[in-house]
Amino acid sequence: MLFRSAEQMTKVEAELVKYAASDLICYRAGEPEGLVLAQAAAWDPIVAFVRDRLDARLALAEGVMFVAQSEATLVALTTAVRRWVGQGSAAAFRLAALYEMTTLTGSLALALAVALGALTVDAAWTAAHVDEDFQMRTWGADAEALTRRDRRFADMRAAALMARTTAIDS
Repeated sequence: MLFRSAEQMTKVEAELVKYAASDLICYRAGEPEGLVLAQAAAWDPIVAFVRDRLDARLALAEGVMFVAQSEATLVALTTAVRRWVGQGSAAAFRLAALYEMTTLTGSLALALAVALGALTVDAAWTAAHVDEDFQMRTWGADAEALTRRDRRFADMRAAALMARTTAIDS
């Protein structure tokens, strides 16, 4: 992903915050109990990280019905993205890395946790796939889907490496 202008970078930052409006970790299963517990174990620490470190209080919902995030939460997440991306010659690389991690996981919260060093790339990837892993344990794995997932994980690791090597103090 290449950015030709500061305006284009601002648009990508705004798109990232749109992910937060429907972040993966905000939508919880009501059943079965095993999935409920797995989601809570993987995602509750990220919700706490977002609250405690980024001052953003994510609204959670059971099921797939849309839950609106508060304006204060979206502003806090926008601030966190802009603070992490920063300025200078590497800012575009940091933004690209954050964008890739967000789109690969479906979660700005997970991507920010990796970027800010609160979560390893492996832990973020595992958290992003709690539902899928539960389904595989229940119904069995699909070899083709696992191959595709492995390719996407390689992209995730590359984005995390770019984030680490271009990081500034945040």
